[in-house]
Amino acid sequence: MIPELGHFALALAIAFAVAQAILPLWGAHRGNARLMQAAPALALGQLIGLAASFACLVWVSVTDDFSVQNIAENSHTLKPLLYKITGAWGSHEGSILFWCLILSVCGGAVALFGGPLPASLRARVIGILGFTAFGFELFTLIESNPFARIWPPPLDGRDMNPLLQDPGLASHPPILYLGYVGFAVPFAFAVAALLEGRIDAAWGRWVRPWTLAAWCFLTSGIALGSWWSYYVLGWGGYWFWDPVENASLLPWLTGTALLHSAIVVEKREALKTWTVLLAIGTFALSLSGTFLVRSGILNSVHSFANDPARGVFILGLLALIIGGSLLIFALRAPTLGSSGLFAPISREGALVLNNILLCSIAAVVLTGTLYPLFADLLMSMKISVGPPFFQATVLPLAAPVFGAMAVAPMLSWKRATLGPALVRLWWVALVALAAGLFASLGMKAVPALAMGAAAWMIFGALAEIIERVRLFRVPLGNSVARLFALKLSTFGTTLGHAGLGVTVAGLAGMSMTVEQVVLVRPGETVQVAGYDWHLAGMHDAKGSNYNARVATIEVSRDGAPIVTLSPERRAFTTQTMTTTEAKISTNFVRDLYAVLGEERDGAAVLRLHMNPLAPWIWLGALIMAMGGFCSLADRRLRIAAPTRAAAPTALSRT
Repeated sequence: MIPELGHFALALAIAFAVAQAILPLWGAHRGNARLMQAAPALALGQLIGLAASFACLVWVSVTDDFSVQNIAENSHTLKPLLYKITGAWGSHEGSILFWCLILSVCGGAVALFGGPLPASLRARVIGILGFTAFGFELFTLIESNPFARIWPPPLDGRDMNPLLQDPGLASHPPILYLGYVGFAVPFAFAVAALLEGRIDAAWGRWVRPWTLAAWCFLTSGIALGSWWSYYVLGWGGYWFWDPVENASLLPWLTGTALLHSAIVVEKREALKTWTVLLAIGTFALSLSGTFLVRSGILNSVHSFANDPARGVFILGLLALIIGGSLLIFALRAPTLGSSGLFAPISREGALVLNNILLCSIAAVVLTGTLYPLFADLLMSMKISVGPPFFQATVLPLAAPVFGAMAVAPMLSWKRATLGPALVRLWWVALVALAAGLFASLGMKAVPALAMGAAAWMIFGALAEIIERVRLFRVPLGNSVARLFALKLSTFGTTLGHAGLGVTVAGLAGMSMTVEQVVLVRPGETVQVAGYDWHLAGMHDAKGSNYNARVATIEVSRDGAPIVTLSPERRAFTTQTMTTTEAKISTNFVRDLYAVLGEERDGAAVLRLHMNPLAPWIWLGALIMAMGGFCSLADRRLRIAAPTRAAAPTALSRT
C-alpha cells in the first residue's frame, strides 16, 4: 500500500508540475494577474507531493519491503538503520527522486521568499522551474520508477554497495545535489529575464543569493566527496581527476564565474550577456554531469548505473531544456544592451579576466573528460586522459586567477590604476615571496610556487580588510569601529578568497607525501617518514553485515608514543566484496595514514603514509563555504532591491 501511495504522490506532483509550467508562464505573457498569483500555490503543491513520495520511499526502505525492486536490489535486513535511510538516495532510482525533490524545494523557496519580486518575473521563474521539474519527474515515472514491484519478493535483499555504507557518503549526495540543483534557480532567473527582455541592477541583486547558496552547497559537497575518497578508498589521495569528479568540478568553475559576474550586473549593469550565459551554462553542466553519471558511458567508482536507455532519455531532456534556453538566448540577447562602461584596468575588468580564465579551465577539463569518449566512438581508439594532462593544462590557467584575487579588490570600479593597487600589496608580496622561498627548501619548484601563491591569496584577502579599516593610518579605536561597521558580505569575500589559499597550501603540502608499502609480521616495527610503526597484533571483529580483520598499529617517534591506529579489511557477508577501512590520525599539520591489505604467510601488507598539510585541503573548502554562508547572512543580499527602475520606453531607446 505504501509503495502505491508513493507512486500516486509522484504522479500528483507531475500534475502540479504541468500546471506550474503552463499557467504562470501564460499568465505572465498575457498579463493575467490571477494566473500569475497561482504560481506559488502550484509550486508548493508539487513540493508536498514529492515530499510525500520520498517519505514513502524512506518508509519502505526502513521496513525492508523487498517487494519493491529498488529496495530488494539496494538493501538487506542486516544493513544498519542509518544506511537504510540514506539508501533512499543511494540508489539510482532513489537519487533521481531525491533530485526531483530538491528541485521542488527550489521552486517552493522562490514561492515562499520571492514576495519582493515583480509578479511577472516570479511567475516566469516558477514556471520555468516547473517545466524543468516536469521533465525529471516524467523520467522518474517512466524510466526510473523507485516503487516498481517484483514478485515473488526475495527473503533478503542484495544489499547496498559496501563503499556507500559510510557516514561521509550518507551526507555527501544531499549536499552535492543541493549545489547541482540549486543552480536551477539562477537558470530560471536567466531564462525569465530573456523572456522579459530586461536585466538590470535589481535583477542582479535578486539572482545573487540563489547563486551563492548553490555555490556554497556545491563547494561543501565536492569537499565531502574528496574527503570520502581520501579515507574510504584507501588510496591516500584526495582527487584523481576521475570523470565523475570532473563532472562536479565543471559547474563549480562556471558557478564561481557566475557569482562574480552577477556582482557586476548589480553594481554597474554590465556583463549582462556574460551573466545570463553563465547561468545557462552552469545548469547545463549540472545536467550533463547527471547524464554522464547515469548513462553508463563513464567507467568510475562513483558511477550510479549502467543503463544507456536511461541515458538517452536524460540526453533528450538535456537537449530540450538547454537547447531551448540557448535558442531563447540567441533570439533575445541583442535586447540586453549593457549600460555600464568601464576601463580594462578596473574591478570590472578584473572580474572579466576572472570569467575568461575560469571558463577556460572548465573548457580544458571538459575536453579532457570527453575526448576519450569521442575518440572511442569515432575512431575506435582507447585513450586515457589522466592527472598529468590536467595538471599541465590547468595550472598555467589557474596561476593568473590566483594572482588577480588579491589585486582585484584593491581596484576601484569603472576606472583604476594598477600601480597604487600593487603598492598597497607590497607587504603581501614580501610574505608570499618568503613563504615560497621557505617552501623551496623542502619542495620542488611547482609546489613551492603554489605555497607562495597560497600565502598571496590568504594575506591578500586580509589586506582588503586592513585597507577598509585603514589600519595604522587612523587611530586604533577608529579602525576597530570601522571593522565592526563592515558588511557581512565583506567578511564573506575575505573568507572565500582566504579559504582557496588554504586549500592550495594543502595541495602543495601533499606533494611531500611519504608513502611506503611494507610487509610486516605481528611484533615487528618499520620506520616510515621518521615515525616508528609497530604492528602490535591482528584480530577478527564482526560488524552488522560484515566480518573484519583488524590490525593494531602503535606509532611512535624517538621512543615517544603518538597514536594507535586500527585499520580494517572488511568482507561483507551479503555481497562478495572486500573493502578497506583506512585509519587516520591528524594534528591538522600532517596526517598519519594506515591501510591494511592482504595477509601473506602470517604477515600483513600495510600501506603507510605521512601526508603533510592534508587537512588543509578540506579546511580551506570549509572556510570557503563558511564565507559564502556569511555573505548570505548579509541583510543586503537577503532582501531584494525595494524598487525597480522603470523599463525604458521605445522613445528613450532611440
